[in-house]
Amino acid sequence: RQTGSVTSHTNKAVRQQYMSLPQGEKCQVTYIWIDGTGEGLRNKTRTLDCEPKSIDDIPEWNFDGSSTYQAEGSNSDMYLIPVCMFRDPFTLDPNKLVLCEVLKYNRFPTETNHRANCNKVMEEVKEHCIWFGMEQEYTLLGIDGHPFSWPSNGFPGPQGPYYCGVGANNAYGRDIVECHYKACLYAGVKIYGTNAEVMPSQWEFQVGPCEGIEMGDHLWVARFLLHRVCEDFGVVATLDPKPMTGNWNGAGCHTNVSTKQMREEGGLQYIEQAIEKLSKRHAQHIRFYDPRGGQDNIRRLTGLYETSNINDFSAGVANRGASIRIPRQVGQEKKGYFEDRRPAANCDPYSVTGIIAKTCLLDLEEEEESQ
Repeated sequence: RQTGSVTSHTNKAVRQQYMSLPQGEKCQVTYIWIDGTGEGLRNKTRTLDCEPKSIDDIPEWNFDGSSTYQAEGSNSDMYLIPVCMFRDPFTLDPNKLVLCEVLKYNRFPTETNHRANCNKVMEEVKEHCIWFGMEQEYTLLGIDGHPFSWPSNGFPGPQGPYYCGVGANNAYGRDIVECHYKACLYAGVKIYGTNAEVMPSQWEFQVGPCEGIEMGDHLWVARFLLHRVCEDFGVVATLDPKPMTGNWNGAGCHTNVSTKQMREEGGLQYIEQAIEKLSKRHAQHIRFYDPRGGQDNIRRLTGLYETSNINDFSAGVANRGASIRIPRQVGQEKKGYFEDRRPAANCDPYSVTGIIAKTCLLDLEEEEESQ
């Protein structure tokens, strides 16, 4: 059984010899974008004459959208619009990673470019200083699709010792996790922390706090770095919300939210107002919380394994079986943030943060009457 890809078996010492060669004034810039699946990431690299000092120094580019599920071959050129720049932890300074929006031939956003709409909402609610933190759960797999380090013809012991666990019998793949963490720090991604999750081979990292559009930008780049680090190890990271059927936890992307008012004294009343608004738009939010309009999340949100039921809205203090959790400390201090536990691991963070900001902070009554 082949668990690792051939790439991981290449001689990294030989690679390092070339990586350490000087490159003069030239700079490699890797453009990253979301493909037509709404989940996959693509990238390609070009040379600039000197190191870009800001995003404004990076030119637009293009690619063949017919090869990324984003266009037909007869009209396939798509525009790459640089929006956010990071240091490159793989080829090192002065080289850059650049996250891009994708526009069609008519310069309208593609169907999976949810950043454009999210950015409009975030500009409208700017005065509220809305902060997000997202907890990205993922599962490590061999390239055969079997969870990394699980027995070839069976299962590991039941859940219990793995969450935040230590030891070779409990923590599977820590090398990958630690390399990803360092790569995020080097790149400038606002990674907050990491831990082993409830299912063996399942891990989580958190990004934030980020204000407004920055949340989606930083989480997408953190995901790119995860897939790229896993590539070096010959392992696959999946964001499937329920990678293993049976008595195993699924994978979510819990989203922590606060506004300036929520963080100040007496902020609990604003948290409760936001939860009341969220309760009235539960079905709509579920449609935004995975790339297939709830069809992926329905396998995860069963009411079991620390989830709420996909059909019901609930909220509670310190309740991990609720749609919305108010942390115990927030309940005691009467200020802080709330956690939306419904988004799936493979959600688009632009869709999630955009709909949360819209529901909680914009006056939606007129819009609802017109529907």
